[in-house]
Amino acid sequence: MEISELKQNAIEEASAAKSTPQQTIIIQQAETKKSNGLGVAGFVLALIGLLFCWVPILNIILWILGLTLSFVGLFKKPRGLAIAGLCISCIAIIVMISLVGLFATAIAAS
Repeated sequence: MEISELKQNAIEEASAAKSTPQQTIIIQQAETKKSNGLGVAGFVLALIGLLFCWVPILNIILWILGLTLSFVGLFKKPRGLAIAGLCISCIAIIVMISLVGLFATAIAAS
């Protein structure tokens, strides 16, 4: 008798569970901070280009990529690193032109 009573109770609980309303739980996730991938890439490439300004071909490639990615990154938010990459690219071109002029005068003097 006990087994049949247990089965009956289980059936009654299952039917009662189906008829009771279910509670909906909504979990709000924290907002993720948006980042500007192109601006960060432009900043990093401009910084590496500035550090390797004494290597002619590598500097030109890194400078052009850093300048381009930073310029494109200006149109996305946040713009901080894109602006910094653009400024570093401008400084890098000034250093590059100065070094080329220095090497040209050294070669012309010898």
